[in-house]
Formats: sequence, structure tokens, C-alpha cells
Amino acid sequence: MKYLVMVQGTQADYEAMRGKASPGSPAWSEQELQAMYAYMSAINDDLSETGEMIDGQGLAEPAQTRTVTLGDDGKAVITDGPYSETKELMAGYWLLECASLERVTEIADRITRCPQPEGAPNYPVVIRPVMEGAGDV
Repeated sequence: MKYLVMVQGTQADYEAMRGKASPGSPAWSEQELQAMYAYMSAINDDLSETGEMIDGQGLAEPAQTRTVTLGDDGKAVITDGPYSETKELMAGYWLLECASLERVTEIADRITRCPQPEGAPNYPVVIRPVMEGAGDV
């Protein structure tokens, strides 16, 4: 079964990784940032070796986000980020092929243990099964 495994973050978290602290998001040191990258790279390497990794990417900060909705007049309404009213957004993901929900849950548990600065927010890792053949008639 395929699963989308998502990690979350805020604009403040991205800024903290660039060294700019804010309430609830302490500034990351270069050493802490490198530890996080090394940890995530090890996860990616392990998932590639087991054949479970289909894809995985970090996403650009919310300030680079664009939202397109349908306006009352039927025309597209385009809004560029950042969105101060938005809390957490997807910061990165893995698309995995795992034998069971238990296995993907083990992987998500490992992801939650990624090193970060003391006082940094702990976001949940979200697992969503990917529907197979939903478009088949």
C-alpha cells in the first residue's frame, strides 16, 4: 500500500532555520541544522535501501505559497503567501510503499525523533493512505 507521510511547519519555523528566532520557534544553529539534515538523509537512505521510498521532498517556505480559489464571479482568485492566519502547513513529505500501516507508523515515529533545538515546536507526522484506482471506472 502507498502512504503519504507529511511533516508540518510554519513560516516562523523556516525563519528559525535561517537563524531568526520568534516566540515558539528558537533560532537554529548551523550545527543543529546540519544534524537535522543528516538525520533526514539517513531516513531517506534507509527507505531507499528497503525499496519503500517512492519520493520525498522538502517544500519551500509558506512565503512562497500561492493559493488559487474560485471567486463568486467564476474567475480565479490568486493569493500569494505568507498567510498570517495559517498555522501549520505541509513542510515536506515522503511517498512510501509499505507492507502495512504498522510499518509506516514505525517510520513516522522515527521521523518525530528528528533532532531540533530545545523549545522548538513538535508537530505531528501525518500518515495518509493513497487510494489505489480511485479514478478507475
